[in-house]
Parts: sequence; structure tokens; C-alpha cells
Amino acid sequence: MKKTIASLLMASAFSLAAFQANAADKVTLQLKWVTQAQFAGYYVAKDKGFYEEEGLDVEIKPGGPDIAPAQVIAGGGADVIVDWMPSALATREKGVPLINIAQPFKSSGMMLTCLKESGVKGPEDFKGKTLGVWFFGNEYPFLSWMAHLKIPTDGGPEGVTVLKQGFNVDPLLQKQAACISTMTYNEYWQVIDAGIKPEDLVTFKYEDQGVATLEDGLYVLEDKLKDPDFKAKMVKFVRASMKGWKYAEENPDEAADIVLENDSTGAQTEAHQKRMMGEVAKLTAGSNGALDEADYKRTVASLLSGGSDPVISREPEGAWTHEVTDSALK
Repeated sequence: MKKTIASLLMASAFSLAAFQANAADKVTLQLKWVTQAQFAGYYVAKDKGFYEEEGLDVEIKPGGPDIAPAQVIAGGGADVIVDWMPSALATREKGVPLINIAQPFKSSGMMLTCLKESGVKGPEDFKGKTLGVWFFGNEYPFLSWMAHLKIPTDGGPEGVTVLKQGFNVDPLLQKQAACISTMTYNEYWQVIDAGIKPEDLVTFKYEDQGVATLEDGLYVLEDKLKDPDFKAKMVKFVRASMKGWKYAEENPDEAADIVLENDSTGAQTEAHQKRMMGEVAKLTAGSNGALDEADYKRTVASLLSGGSDPVISREPEGAWTHEVTDSALK
């Protein structure tokens, strides 16, 4: 009899667990890049049970060089994506109705990192130089900056030659470019780890140049928000995600360890991820997840200032909403 009761209790427990798993709302998040501390808040939220507390079953899909988040969500492969605002707004103008529902990153980590020996001391020295630029939607902040400086990107003597940079720092190490695109939390440190000393470099942070645009926001398809159930699911997702981000800020080493545990490739190192998390925490600091309208307007103004070839051709309408964060942050 005891065995029978124990068996029934165990079966009931398994049935309850199965029911709860089935009852959980599924959410698929597509990241902009590979598993790393840039996305620590989401991995922390999943690891610490913050999503589970909200009744969510979240799948986090890593990105990569051949993965465009906007294409993934347009094709039905994700419910929500991480993307940079310049890319998202350009995509929206082309017909994919992306809408920003939350903005975990307050500041930009984008830079140009230059070899001092190239003679670049200030932006005025870019003319005649070769500059490494990421594409696949990452080129928009750079093109906007060059337009702001009135520096052509056609390779002429009064302009710059744009080198389509892979997602590495080889063009700088091999001296194929005077400057390359880097992030404060990633590629800059790859340059340092390769043996180049900080004093042999000149860096230009987009934030310092007054042309910074918003990075790493959360976007969904606008029509989906008309569904009350989907909207409620996003409220839960944003609330849990921001809880994850704030935990990551306060516990950077633990957050980096959680990221490493989720890196199925084994490509990341503990030292690099802990350093990255420390830098990323500087970018998420000051954000509660709600998009700052002033930051949005600054981004749009920068993207519209592209002269004859701006990143976007007109002021966007309906490209962001506070509806989700207003509910999530109550």
C-alpha cells in the first residue's frame, strides 16, 4: 500500500510539472549576436527563474554573422528580437513593421578604434583613410556620422574608403585599415589582447561625438501587439528581462558565469566575459527598460542627417510604444 501511495504521489507530481510546463506561455527571443555578456540579462532571467515566475517558457536563440533578427521575426521565427534602433528603423521604413517595446541599453558602446601611427588624431584626419565598418544593419550609425561630418564614403581623396569589416579585428592588426569598428565591451579588448597597447591607439566613442544611436532594444511586429494575449505576454517578458538585467548589473561575475554556462560553442573565455559584463553594465545603467523619448529623438535626428543619402528618409511614425513598459514597471 505504501508503495502504491508513493507511486501515485510521484505520478501526480510529474503530471503537475507537465501541466505547468504546458501551461507556460512560450516566448522565442532572437539575439542580435552570439551568446555573450551583451545579452546577460536574458540568460540571467532564465537561469534565476524570473521568466518562470511570470509563467513564461522562454527560448533564447543566439545570433551570428548570417542571422538578421529582423528577417527571423518577419519569417515567424521569433516573437521578439534584440536589434539596434538604426537597423530597426531602416527595416521599418522598408516595410517590416518593427516596434520598440523596451530599451534595456541606455548608452552606446560603439567606437572607431584607430592605430596612432596612422596619423589619425581627430575626425578631420579620417579623410583619405581606410575605415573598417560592419554591415548587415550595423553600418547605419557610421554612415550617419560621416554624413554629419560631411565626409564622403566613396573612396575619393576628400572622403574615406570603407572596408567591409568582418566581425573581428584583423584589418587593424594587419594594418589594412587605419581604424576599425569596435564595441567598448568586446572588439576593443580583442585589440588589446592581441598585443597592441592602449597608448598606441586612438578611440572615438560615438557617444562622445554626439552621434550615438540607441543599441540593443527589444522589438516585436506592430500588428502582434493588437492581440491582448500577446501584449500581456510581452509585459511579463519585459518585466522579467529587466529584473535579469538589474541582477546582472549588481552581480556581474555571476552573470558572466551564467552566460558561459549557456555558451554551447565553448568559444567564450571566463576572463573575456567577466570583462565584457563589467562594460555592458555601464551601458544598461540608468535604464529601467522604458525608452527615453529624448534618446529616441536624438537617434532619429542622427539618422535623418545623412544629406542626399540618409539612413531613413522621413520621420518614423508609431515606431515605439510605452504600453508594454508602462504595465511591466507598475
